[in-house]
Amino acid sequence: MPEFQNIGLIGRTESESAVNSLERLMVYLEECGYQVVLEKGTATSVSSGNARVSAKDKMGELCDLVIVVGGDGSLLGAARALAQFSVPLLGINRGRLGFLTDIGPDEIEEKVGEVLSGKYMAESRFLLDMSITREGRQIGKGCALNDVVLHPGEFIRMIEFDLYIDGQFVYKQRSDGLIISTPTGSTAYALSGGGPIMHPKLDAIVLVPLNPHTLSSRPIVVEGSSEFKIIVGEHNPTKPYVTCDGHNQFITQPGDVVRIHKKPQRLTLIHPIDHNFYETCRSKLNWQNN
Repeated sequence: MPEFQNIGLIGRTESESAVNSLERLMVYLEECGYQVVLEKGTATSVSSGNARVSAKDKMGELCDLVIVVGGDGSLLGAARALAQFSVPLLGINRGRLGFLTDIGPDEIEEKVGEVLSGKYMAESRFLLDMSITREGRQIGKGCALNDVVLHPGEFIRMIEFDLYIDGQFVYKQRSDGLIISTPTGSTAYALSGGGPIMHPKLDAIVLVPLNPHTLSSRPIVVEGSSEFKIIVGEHNPTKPYVTCDGHNQFITQPGDVVRIHKKPQRLTLIHPIDHNFYETCRSKLNWQNN
């Protein structure tokens, strides 16, 4: 019996190229005898054929493997929805950068075929859980594979907050916000904010201040088991926002408490057997031309 038999497909349906790759992939999988499970939104843009249709958050119960066709954003969304299950994810890049979706559109049959035959690398990644409490009552929660970000929201105004790590006071900061990033997210927004690139195998979290008022405030790397508490300042001229991977946006009020820690469940990413993190950095970040 093959390791993967029920294959879920999630696609970036607003992209014509992604839809073309999805249809090509569906034909290939069905010709090879696999049962295809289409995500409900994806099924509105492709011919479902003999495929089953499922809500995204139910695919973890039906699938042995989920293939995401799109950009890193598409895979992030799938990761948040499926993190509670043990189903692994494989990405086909139809976006721009493609740090997480590392199979090219011209090698779908070759690389997907290798993975389905057992020739692949499995990589474990952790996510972050976030919750917001107001006067002791939880008002919002979310999870992130890349990062949780506190930022000014609609207006470019400096905000103030207190940061605690493992119950210890770190600082009161005035800045444009704070990025709390996993190693997966270290090549995303955190990198643009001046944070370090972290190898995906690291059990660490990086905190990157956004344009801090005190120029000596620099990124901090702490152990992955750390627990963070951010208290929104009482005198902010605007109400800061909290986002998870750029989604699940919450508007805070003075005195709100944002708590962040590692999610108990981990995500398994599947890569082709020749995957190399440093080669990905060289090609995606254009290191070879520097």
